[in-house]
Amino acid sequence: MSIFDSIKRAIGASLKKEAAKVVNEAVSNIGKGRNHTESFTFSALPTSVAEIQALEEGSLDSAFKTAALTIAVLCHYEKDIDATLAMLDFLKGPESVSPYEKQFIGERLRDKGYKMYAFFKGATPENNYTPTTPYTVEIIENPYSFDNENWATLWVKSGGSDNPSSLKFRKKPSTGQWFLNDIQCLSDIRLPVAKDDWA
Repeated sequence: MSIFDSIKRAIGASLKKEAAKVVNEAVSNIGKGRNHTESFTFSALPTSVAEIQALEEGSLDSAFKTAALTIAVLCHYEKDIDATLAMLDFLKGPESVSPYEKQFIGERLRDKGYKMYAFFKGATPENNYTPTTPYTVEIIENPYSFDNENWATLWVKSGGSDNPSSLKFRKKPSTGQWFLNDIQCLSDIRLPVAKDDWA
C-alpha cells in the first residue's frame, strides 16, 4: 500500500467520524427545545389588558406564551381597535405600538379579521374560519428560533395558507419576560367561502 493510499484511508475514516458526530449531535437535540410545538387553549379570547393579566400566559415568561396571546389579542381588532392596541402595548412591554405598526395592522386586518381566527384549530375557508372551541393555537419552534441571545422567532400555521408565518420576540433579562417585537403573520390567506365569489 502506498503512502497516498494510507493518507486517503485516514482522511476517509476522519470524515466518517465527523459525519457521525454531526448526526449524533442532531439526534441528541431532538426534544430539547428544538423543532417542537407548544399548544395553548383559551376558553375565551381576551378583550382587555386585565383579562390578559388574569391568564396563566399573561406572565409572558416564555416567547411561546406571548405568541399565543398575540394571536388571541388580534382576533379582537375588528370589535374594538383601541382595546386591541392597548393589549398589544402590554405585550410589547417597554415599547408601545408605533404609528407605522398601527397603520400596518389596520391595512392588514380591516374587514379581514378572519385571518387571525384562521390560526386556531378547526378554522378552514370552508367554515369561514370558525375555530373549534375552546380556542386552541399551536406555536412552532424551529432549530433557528433562538439563535440570537434574547431574541426569538416563532411560527404559526394558518388554516388558509400552506406555509407558516412568523412572529418575533425580545426578552427583557431583568424580568425574564418575552415581549412582542414584530408581527409578521398578517399576510393574505385564502378567502373564506362567504367572501369568495368563486367558491
